[in-house]
Amino acid sequence: MKDFVYHISHHTSGRIGMFLLGTIIFFIAFPFLTGTRFPDQIDLRALLQSPTWSHPLGTDLFGRDILARLLYGGRRTLLIGISVLSIAFVSGVIIGTVAGFKGGWVDSVAMRVIDAILSFPALVLAIALSAAMGAGLFSATLAISVTMTPQFARLARNQAQRLSTTLYVDAARVLGVPDHIIMFKHIMRNGLVPLLTLAPLSVGTAILQVASLGFLGLGAQPPAAEWGADIAMNFDYVRVAPWTVFSMGGAIVLTVLAFNLLADATSSYFTPEQRISREVNKLW
Repeated sequence: MKDFVYHISHHTSGRIGMFLLGTIIFFIAFPFLTGTRFPDQIDLRALLQSPTWSHPLGTDLFGRDILARLLYGGRRTLLIGISVLSIAFVSGVIIGTVAGFKGGWVDSVAMRVIDAILSFPALVLAIALSAAMGAGLFSATLAISVTMTPQFARLARNQAQRLSTTLYVDAARVLGVPDHIIMFKHIMRNGLVPLLTLAPLSVGTAILQVASLGFLGLGAQPPAAEWGADIAMNFDYVRVAPWTVFSMGGAIVLTVLAFNLLADATSSYFTPEQRISREVNKLW
């Protein structure tokens, strides 16, 4: 773990990503440090007000402080993104590992279901599932989790098929180790490297989908603050009050960029060339 943190902190993309993400999380966690008001406080005397000292990012069509809604809304967006990753990662790894290890009809059924999900564009399927379950953050989280599970399942299946033929797995079978212990202790644990590389990138994708569902009215419901929902609410006023949209849009861009940069640094950490370089440096 210490070696991983050291690599990320000394990788150019990793440093930039950590700085961006750390700054975003800090202000989202402690919004009172910016002196912002409550995100739902309406001020009819300050409708669509341009940025001022009292409202650094201006106000929206209800006179609510944009900065307050940006910071408090970021909590929901990030929380949903991480929740989606957790659900998709756990379910995808379990499905893929069991399918790849068992093979036969188990693998066929699991992969046909995965192929059926992958046959639809991810956002279109998320919209359909969220609409069917009803608009809201809970249904949006489940819908996006379903669309992101296949990528982890396919990768976990490939890892399980590859590791099932290794000598230490054969030795465990000869010793009579139960299949569930072999799957979860030997195969899953040793096949996590590419899955962990994919995880940061998936958080950025999840945040984009969360914002998209919020923009379409299928995510957070008014008056709850959420980046995508706030963009949709103020989109009609983008010509006369562009700060109402660009602030939230900029936050989405920077957050997704931070996770993508961390994904690039994580990927470089697990490449064979980087491993050899680290081992050589240890020898010296």
